[in-house]
Formats: sequence, structure tokens, C-alpha cells
Amino acid sequence: MKTSARLGLVLLFAVALCDAGLRWQTAPSALPVAVVPDVATDALPCTDYRVVQEGLMPMPEGVPAAHASSLVALPEAHPLHAHKALVAFWFAGTRESAADVQIASATFDRERKAWDAPQWVVNRHTVGKDLGIQIRRIGNPVAWADARGRLHLFVVATGLGGWAASRVVHLTELAPMQFKVVRTLPLTALVPALNTSTLVRTVPLPLSDGGAVLPLYFEIGIKYGVAVRLNVEGEMQSITRITQRREVLQPTLVAHSPTHWSAFMRDYSPTERVAHSETFDAGAHWQDVGNLTLSNPGASIAALRLSSGVLMLAHNPAGRGREVLLLSTSTNQPLSWTTRTLIDGAKADEYSYPTLIEVPQGPSAHTTVPDVWLSYTHMRQAIAFKQLRANCSARPARSQP
Repeated sequence: MKTSARLGLVLLFAVALCDAGLRWQTAPSALPVAVVPDVATDALPCTDYRVVQEGLMPMPEGVPAAHASSLVALPEAHPLHAHKALVAFWFAGTRESAADVQIASATFDRERKAWDAPQWVVNRHTVGKDLGIQIRRIGNPVAWADARGRLHLFVVATGLGGWAASRVVHLTELAPMQFKVVRTLPLTALVPALNTSTLVRTVPLPLSDGGAVLPLYFEIGIKYGVAVRLNVEGEMQSITRITQRREVLQPTLVAHSPTHWSAFMRDYSPTERVAHSETFDAGAHWQDVGNLTLSNPGASIAALRLSSGVLMLAHNPAGRGREVLLLSTSTNQPLSWTTRTLIDGAKADEYSYPTLIEVPQGPSAHTTVPDVWLSYTHMRQAIAFKQLRANCSARPARSQP
């Protein structure tokens, strides 16, 4: 039997085993809830945000391609917090899937209000050496800050095959912006050696115990989202399938309340609408609730619950595709959306794979509405950003204990 045929059989076998494993491996009975700011009853649901700064992040010299950025606000416990507000991570190289692709990073300096020079933080050679296996390509970094202020990175890596044969590698910060491989996430319960065709894309949802829920997705033959629980140390606790649909991927999570969450997903079907699943028991059980009214051309989306309680979603529209980037907001249940155009490009342009986070305006800015930071792929050549600030006069949200 040819090598390609053997690989095909192995991957088909992995589809069945991964699907069975994800159904078998469920969340524990006692679940920590999401961290959701308690919005003051007289606070205004602000949806009016203006761009106060935008541009391209600095690229490593001589590198022509970049994609799939992730943002994380530096917590107060992090050694760089006094001078740096947030960090961006992305993959860059000669092209996607090239052997020279590495994970790049840049920090945003508070005083200069500008991005620092980029640095390489992860490459396939060190990942392969730490895991004891050959890694052919890496991509899609996702960052998370734990309760102690330490950064974690979750990176997609492949051995044989393309992205469909990928795994998610967990790295932790040993010193500021220096990362060490911890392990490959054990996502397949029945046969851990077949931790294949699982990828990561969107930011984790913080939990009350200091851990987080990391959204991932399975992609080989069928496509669906899953939720991985991490404890305060970043160790995996459980994995739960969040949709029974077989054509949606790259879930992005928001919490309406500590126990009521939504997962919005990229739609890979002819429907071309943002897919939606919900849980009302802090992720123990999920159910599909159809699609949003927002269209989706099979492109990654980003959702965020603002501290004011407003939902914000960055996405590309079906019909136009990735040359247009939209920002939609919703202030009520059931969800209804108001949409504005952030970028209206020409055919064949690309402004894709958005990430949204909130970042305080200063190192001790607990009395002002946080800024919203958006990063996205710019023409597959660089990573762009926009810093958005509320125009509304609103009381800040109160932190929920």
C-alpha cells in the first residue's frame, strides 16, 4: 500500500476515533462559571466607538507573508505590564505552510503609543525538539494570560499531512516573551497518539477559578467546534463538543452571564450565515440554536462581550468576501445587530481573521471604559490593527467577585 493511501486510512480512522473521543470526554459536574463584569444598571450600552489609532504592525525584516493574529492584554502581574499594554502574536514566513514559518510577536508600548520591534518566539524546530517528533509546519497562535500573569501560547503544528493532520501545542512563558513547550493537548480520549486534525484560532473565555475555556475545532472530512477547559495552571481538564453540526468551525465564545454563553462559528456550508450554539449551565451541555442574521463567507470571525454588556462581532460578509471587514454590535436578547463597515476594499483584497479584546486605557485605568483593540490579516502580507475608543459617557462596569 502506498504511503498516501496509508495516511488516508489513518486519517479516516482518526475521524471516527476523534468524534467518539470528543463525545466520550465531557466536562466535570462541578463547573467554574465565566467571569462576566456586573454592569451597573444606569450604565449606557455604548455601541459608538471611534478609531483613535490604526496601522500595520512591524514585520520581521525580509518576511513577505503574515496571517492569523492573536491579541492578549498584559495583566498587572506580568513583569512588562507597567510599560506594555498588550501583545500581538501571528505566524509569518514566505507563505502559509512554508517550512520557514515562525510565530512572531510584538508588544505595544504605553508611553510611545506604538508597537515595538517584532521578535520571533516559536519555531517548528524547537517545538519538534521539545516534543521529540518532526514538525513540518506551524501556524495559528492563540495567547492567554493566567491568573498569575503568566502568558500561555497555543499553536497549531503538523507532522505528516497538511492542516488536516494538525495538533495543538501548549507553550508557557518562562521569562518575559520566552516560551517553552509543555505538551501537545491530549484531545483524543481513546487514542492519544491520534491527536490529529484539531486546531485553535480564537481567544479563551476566562473562568471564575482563574482558568479558561479554550475554543478549538476539528477539521477533517467534518468540521465542528469544541470547548477545552483549562485550570489555573493552563492544564487541560476536559473537552466538550459544542455543536452537533458538521460544517462549522473556529468557534468564538462570549458570556452573557456566568452560566449563559454563546459560541459563534464560521459557516462552511451553502447557508453562509454565522452559526450559533448556546449553553445555559456553564458549558456542561450545548445546543445548536440556528444561525445569526449576519452572513459569513466561510471566513474566521471574532466576538467579544464588552464590559458595558454590548456584544461586538468582527466579520466578513457573504457576497463580498474578505475584501470587506464589518463590525456588528448587539445590545439585547434575542440578538439583533447593527453593522458598520470598517474596511471596504477592492476585489481580491483581503482583510480577514479578526481578533477582538478589551484593554484598559492605562496601567491603572479602572475608572474609564476600556478600549477595544482589533487585529486582522492585511492582504496576507502583514497584520493590521485598530484601536477603538467609546464615544459614549458611561459608568464603568463593576467586577464580579
